[in-house]
Amino acid sequence: MIESGRRVTGADEVLLGFTRAVRAAGVAVTADRARAYLEATSIVGVGDRTATRTAGRATLCTSPDDLERHDRVFEEWFRADLADPAGTPRPRDRPTRAVLPDDLGDPGTDGAGEESEDPIRAAASAREVLRHRDVASLDPAERALLAAIIGALGVRLPTRPALRRTPHRRGQVDASRTLRASLRRMGEPARVHRRRRGVRTRRVVLLVDVSGSMSGYADLQLRLAHRLAMAGPAGQVEVFSVGTRLTHLTRALRAQDPERALAAAGRVVPDWSGGTRLGETLAAFNDRWGRRGTARGAVVVVFSDGWERGDPTLLGDQVARLRRVAHRLVWVNPHRGKDGYLPVQGGIMAVLPHVDDFLAGHSLATYTSLLEVIADA
Repeated sequence: MIESGRRVTGADEVLLGFTRAVRAAGVAVTADRARAYLEATSIVGVGDRTATRTAGRATLCTSPDDLERHDRVFEEWFRADLADPAGTPRPRDRPTRAVLPDDLGDPGTDGAGEESEDPIRAAASAREVLRHRDVASLDPAERALLAAIIGALGVRLPTRPALRRTPHRRGQVDASRTLRASLRRMGEPARVHRRRRGVRTRRVVLLVDVSGSMSGYADLQLRLAHRLAMAGPAGQVEVFSVGTRLTHLTRALRAQDPERALAAAGRVVPDWSGGTRLGETLAAFNDRWGRRGTARGAVVVVFSDGWERGDPTLLGDQVARLRRVAHRLVWVNPHRGKDGYLPVQGGIMAVLPHVDDFLAGHSLATYTSLLEVIADA
């Protein structure tokens, strides 16, 4: 909340949105820190990008890791140029692409009086528009910005109850521990000990279609897979590519830097932009990995448009087989959220009876919704 008596401006709303984005990236931003950030930016002026960035580092961050996360979110939220090696953004001597339509400013001014607020408001507006754009239609600069946004997304992996019970201040009475404590006191009453089941991270399995019909989406979907892989402990997120053959990508995507990880994945995948034989590749996955327990009890996400060159019946049978061992099966189709789309392809019609969630996957907004479905599975 903003302190009483302060007028909330459009710039304040954008700055508060930035604090929420920083919190989603893993920084513990409290209400007091957000208020301090607004007060600091009101003093230094939001028109000074360097001062605004420094104000955020001083008020929102408490550790070197927080500084790194803050700077990453700052660059993509305010659409700043990349920082120089010293960490100071370069002066903006030319306008960036897709920042402001001509009619977003105040038509009654020449821009001199509103210069301190318009760039930040424009950046947030452009970012919101980008959230709903079809990623296959983006130009290279917009795809680079979207990649940075995906790298800063907050990710929460699903959990499941653990088999073992652990001591806790609430829960079921732990009779054994309570009795032992009483015996140590020579039979005198002791504190009642309790226990309850803990939680463990549930495995997530991602199958990314890299065929020619998915070429406009596969790159960013692999970036999303890399973000998920980095969010969990080793072995809890498994990534595969499917097309004409099955390729295990988890090891390649364990590199911390997303560019290096995507380059390593590109070297491993032999059928990039090739054909689609989903039924055969899912059969290979079920035989080699599903039977070994990789998909058993896991949240399985398939990124594919469902175009199948092989027998749709085989695809349906393999998806049904996968569903029997998975905890939840999610199918993400980039055409699902487009106007006029109907699931009439043979492959999609074969898999729909066996999936728990059939989601769109063509924009940043749909990827954010997918992360929520995975976290709540």
